[in-house]
Formats: sequence, C-alpha cells, structure tokens
Amino acid sequence: MITAIVFVKADVARIPEVAETLAGLDGVSEVYSVTGQIDLIAIVRVRTHDDVATVVADRVNKVPGIQSTETHIAFRTYSQHDLESAFSLGLD
Repeated sequence: MITAIVFVKADVARIPEVAETLAGLDGVSEVYSVTGQIDLIAIVRVRTHDDVATVVADRVNKVPGIQSTETHIAFRTYSQHDLESAFSLGLD
C-alpha cells in the first residue's frame, strides 16, 4: 500500500465543500482541515504509484475550489495507530 500526503490550498470560502468532495473521492482515506500555510491535508492510500498519479492528477486537482496541491509520498511507516482506541470512550 502506498500512502501519499497531499497539501491542499483552497479558496477560503469553499474549504468545507472542497473537504467534503475530497473525502468522497476513491483513493482518499482521510481529509483534515489544518492551520498554517495550507488549508487541508488529504491522505491518499492506493496500491501503485500510477494510482497516486490517477488520484492526485485526475481527481484531486480537478476539484473546484482547489488553488494548488503539493504531494508527498511516504517511504516508511514508523508508527501505527489504532483508530478504534483513539476514538474510544473508555467504556470497557
């Protein structure tokens, strides 16, 4: 599995709709609204490098409201988090 982290600069007035559209794209597993120089971070998880190109160039970059993107490919994963535990209410 290949993970790509995509930094997204979007039209400020359209950030919520851009985020929702991104989250609905095949290959995009998560979208975060963040502070700083960028507006959103999209996590792309696909099987091949060609799939990264398809998701980013053919889908993400064509979402209305996106001004620019910067894509980073992850080489290794050093920690794995358990989302179920992270969002647990502690009611064991």
